[in-house]
Amino acid sequence: MKFGSVQLSSIEKIYLKQGYRLLGKNKHGAVKICRWTKESLRSNRVCYKELWYPPVESHRCLQMTPYIGCNHHCLYCWRIHSGDRPGLSWREFPLELKSFDEPREIVEDAIEKRRELLSGFKGNPKVDRRKFEESLKPTMMTMSLTGEPTLYPRLSELIVEAEKKGMITFLVTNGTMPEVLEEMSPLPFQLYVSVSAPDVKTYIKVSRPLIKDGWERLNRTLELLPSLETRKVIRLTVIKGWNTGNYEGYAKLIRKAEPSFIEVKAYEWVGESQRRLPKDAMPYMEDVRRFAEIISELTGYQVKGEYEPSGAVLLV
Repeated sequence: MKFGSVQLSSIEKIYLKQGYRLLGKNKHGAVKICRWTKESLRSNRVCYKELWYPPVESHRCLQMTPYIGCNHHCLYCWRIHSGDRPGLSWREFPLELKSFDEPREIVEDAIEKRRELLSGFKGNPKVDRRKFEESLKPTMMTMSLTGEPTLYPRLSELIVEAEKKGMITFLVTNGTMPEVLEEMSPLPFQLYVSVSAPDVKTYIKVSRPLIKDGWERLNRTLELLPSLETRKVIRLTVIKGWNTGNYEGYAKLIRKAEPSFIEVKAYEWVGESQRRLPKDAMPYMEDVRRFAEIISELTGYQVKGEYEPSGAVLLV
């Protein structure tokens, strides 16, 4: 299989070096151990999701994606994009695939490869043995690792397979596939929609969509959200100096979506995004806090928590 003119092995080497493992026969999915899974095992520091969204357990979270391609080239994304590095370019959207892997195969492969990635913690004296054993049996599957999960055409079947393995599911999407969300049955336990811009001009600059109608599609998703019966979150990624204006624009989008929660979260200067954005685009906690306060004033949502290690503020 090829990604345009680039052999898969060239890209796979980069993913492997960055801690990913590709999934299935066609290798269009991936799994990786989350930072907070490691932190939970080593030092009992947990992700804000465990604090804010029961029944999350950080050490039992399987972070994966069923589709490593994306229809955006967001400036703030930590993953590698086609063209990020000299001589490394491929057709990222849509991926050149002859077929998609079965949902059951993806879930089982993700669990197995995650076990392999965790195996090194077994001999770590700082890791509680009971907690390590628990970590090998994930209780949630988070589809947010890289790429756009809704581009995998059998997403609801993937959720069913995860549930068979005793896992709840979180889905993070850029909101460009409203027709997929509208037809999903079952829906994920929790649905995130990433909103990185308050208006179309900022959206094009920050999200760099590879499709012509991305902004319109995002708005259709936000209009759809009130009718979806699941836990819904709007995530606002704060990139200092790039999308920190037009707060009324954000408020308008939130009023349209009527989410259960709003997360205001700092952009982190990590991974490949360091090649695209300056370090000072990463806001301080006080910047995130002020952003959240303005959104609260405009929408009526109340600040209910903050987690400085992740630069995140929760509004409900």
